[in-house]
Amino acid sequence: MTSAPRTPGQDDPDLTVGDVGEFGLIDRVAPAEHSARVLVGPGDDCASLRVASGRALLSTDVLVEGRHFRRDWAEGYDIGRRAAAANLADVMAMGGVATALTVGFAAPPDLPSRWAEDLTRGIVDEAALVGAEVVGGDVTAADGVVVAITVVGEADQEPVLRSGAQVGDVVAVVGRLGWAGAGLHVLGRGFRSPRVLVDAYRRPEPPYLEGPRGAREGATAMIDVSDGLLADLGHVAAASGVGIALDTSALVVAEPIADVAAATNAEPLGFLLTGGDDHTLAATFPADRGAPDGWTVVGRVVEGEGVTVDGREWEGPAGHEHFR
Repeated sequence: MTSAPRTPGQDDPDLTVGDVGEFGLIDRVAPAEHSARVLVGPGDDCASLRVASGRALLSTDVLVEGRHFRRDWAEGYDIGRRAAAANLADVMAMGGVATALTVGFAAPPDLPSRWAEDLTRGIVDEAALVGAEVVGGDVTAADGVVVAITVVGEADQEPVLRSGAQVGDVVAVVGRLGWAGAGLHVLGRGFRSPRVLVDAYRRPEPPYLEGPRGAREGATAMIDVSDGLLADLGHVAAASGVGIALDTSALVVAEPIADVAAATNAEPLGFLLTGGDDHTLAATFPADRGAPDGWTVVGRVVEGEGVTVDGREWEGPAGHEHFR
C-alpha cells in the first residue's frame, strides 16, 4: 500500500526541493514585480530587456558545492550573496553596471526548500546593491548544489578590457585584499574566527561603483581580482603583452590578517597577493593622470612579461587554479 503524496504547507520547515518540484520552486523564488526595463521576466524561454546604451555586457559564473562553497561554512543566504557578487564584479571590471541576472540552480531532491529560497534571497539582495534584478533561470536535480548565474550589464562608454595596459602605466587597486582568502584559510583549519575575516569570505564587498568611475578616469585595463592579485594581474600582463612590477611597500596588511598569519605560521603578504574572492578591482592608468582618489598605486606596467614582486618572481602559487 502506498501513502498519499505530501501536500506540505507554505511554511513547513521540513519542505524540500523535491517536495515542491521544479515549477513549485520557481514560483516560490521568482520576483513578483520588475522594473520597466524588464520586458519579459521569468516564465518564458528567454527574458527580454530594454538596453538603453546599446552596449550590453554578459558574463557567467558557476559555483559548485565542495569546490567553491560548503554548506557547513556558510548559510544559503550568504552563498547567494557570494554567487551574485562574483558575476556583478565582472561587469564592474568592464566599467559597466549590471542590470539583470538569470540563475541556473541544481540541487539534490532532499535539499531543504528554505535553503534554496534563502540562496535566492541573497542573490536578489546583492543584485539590488547595483540596481539589478533576477529575471529568469532554470532548476534541475543534481547530486550536489550548483549555482550558475549569467549577468547582463551595460556601460556608458567603451568597455575597459584586460588588453589595454601600456608600458609606463601605473597599477592600482581599490577594495579589500586578502580578507576573504584569510577567512577561507581560517575555515579550512576548523575555526570560525576572527569573525571579520570569515564574514569577508562568506559575503564579499566588491567596490561596484569604482568600475564605472575607473573607466571615466581613463583606466587602460581593468580586472576583477577573483583568483588572486598575482594571478589576475598575470591575465592583464598576458593580454596586454607587457610585464607588471608590483611594489609591496604600498600594501597594508590589516591587523586581523596579520594575527591569522602569525597564528598559523603563514606569510601575511601571501593573503594579499594570492587570496581571491574579495573581488577587489585592479586597473592600470596612464602615469600622467595617475589613479583616482581612493585607489592605491601598487606598481607599474613595464616591458617584458608576467608579474614580479619587489623585483623578483613570486615563489609558489599565484592564486586559485580551478583544475588543481
